[in-house]
Amino acid sequence: MTDLKRAISQSMHDVAHFAAKRSGITLRSYQREVAESICYSVRRGLGLSFVVIFPRQSGKNELQAQIECYLLAMYRRDDREIVKVSPTYKPQSINAMRRLERTLQRNTIVRQLWKKESGYIFRIDTARIYFLSGSPTANVVGATANLLLQCDEAQDITIAKFDKDINPMAASTNATKVFWGTAWTNQTLLAREKRTALEAQQKDGIKRVFMITADDVRQEVPAYGQFVDSEIEKHGINHPYVKTQYFCQEIDAEGGMFPPERQVLMRGDHLPLMGPQGTEIYAFLLDIAGEDEGKIESAGEDIVLTNAGRDSTALTIVRIDLSRFEDFQAPVYQVVQRRLWTGTKHTNLYQELVSLTEQWSPRYIVIDNTGIGAGIASFFLKSFGEGRVLPFTFTSASKSELGWKFISIIETGRFKDHRTPIDSFDPHSLYLTNQELFWQEVMYCQNEILPGPGRLMRWGVPDNIRDSATGELVHDDLIVSAALCSVLDEQTWGLAISEVVPGFDPISALGEAY
Repeated sequence: MTDLKRAISQSMHDVAHFAAKRSGITLRSYQREVAESICYSVRRGLGLSFVVIFPRQSGKNELQAQIECYLLAMYRRDDREIVKVSPTYKPQSINAMRRLERTLQRNTIVRQLWKKESGYIFRIDTARIYFLSGSPTANVVGATANLLLQCDEAQDITIAKFDKDINPMAASTNATKVFWGTAWTNQTLLAREKRTALEAQQKDGIKRVFMITADDVRQEVPAYGQFVDSEIEKHGINHPYVKTQYFCQEIDAEGGMFPPERQVLMRGDHLPLMGPQGTEIYAFLLDIAGEDEGKIESAGEDIVLTNAGRDSTALTIVRIDLSRFEDFQAPVYQVVQRRLWTGTKHTNLYQELVSLTEQWSPRYIVIDNTGIGAGIASFFLKSFGEGRVLPFTFTSASKSELGWKFISIIETGRFKDHRTPIDSFDPHSLYLTNQELFWQEVMYCQNEILPGPGRLMRWGVPDNIRDSATGELVHDDLIVSAALCSVLDEQTWGLAISEVVPGFDPISALGEAY
């Protein structure tokens, strides 16, 4: 036996031993269990399908690279092939290749043996691994996985792409399959394969599903637990990102955006205001004419809404509460008044908004700069200046991000609606107040999480929804207006605190925060 063969033989007890002895990497206990199960199925030719769900930044990619290095070394003379598919080639497949390259370079057995071919193939002698894109438009037909088929970030690979182009790669070889990822919605490829693997696991008792939460990781890496705690403080324990990315809890792909427990967090104890009070700081959140941008027509110099029943301009006035700034590094937003204009000419609307601005003197004016709103936004920029006016352009991506951020603000208790004064409640009124309309929109607002790596969320009140009690169409202008408070989180509030908190030093606070 040559020295090389003897060294490999002595290191092949398991992946953990191989990684520690030849790369100086000590796998954590939850990594070792996964690695041993996958490699056992490969060595025995069992063709099992595994689902590995790890929280973000907990060592999934390092574990993958160690397994790949181990199998390439073990089957270097057997003309075997591994296929690894990521949702995108750039950057995900490229990052996976870099990770494997670093692992191969620091491994004392294989650092002189591996080669790279065609930009996306790594080999040791006749054993190869192919890195492919799982994008819906990627051409991956023809590759064969006769040793191992891996889907990384499987929650972002479409089911249709996997079934049509990826799964056949292992059809004739009985190759072991691994679906790696982080929990997301119940409609993803990862979720489907988890359900299938759990059924098989219950039948024969062979563990196929490995789900690790942030609590498991913190037992071995205390610093990781501190990081997750900071994410919980930032987003809230029930934010979809926190639940999925760190605690392996799937969320519904479609459903109500504001479940009852979230609505409770949105209700405050303060009263509405008819006008500004003392030295308090306010902001305007202005959504211009809803989202039916195509339904407009010209009437001289004015722009008139032709679908007045759908399109409304909504203004939410919030008080900037900085009393807990040190806890959140951001304000609490307290709704103190709402305004709604339906079918109003924009010349008249602009004049009224200017009058309100002069009355309230808001620190910031967040304004819809999309389509029909761009005209008023440009007038506001000229009148009140760029530093004070914050235009927001709605696209599918920007509205998705706005929705996610709004949920974070709610889940951390930083959005509070005013309570209803007793003397303003009229049970015999045929008309809903703006506050009642807001909560009606909250009740009917839906969200849909789109498949793919973009994490895009489509949200709002569906078209043509009518309230079950009144029979009237339900809009979402007031919700969109309220969500614009997310833009305020991006502003610098240190100087504002010094105005309302005597003795506050914004420079020192900035140093502590950063």
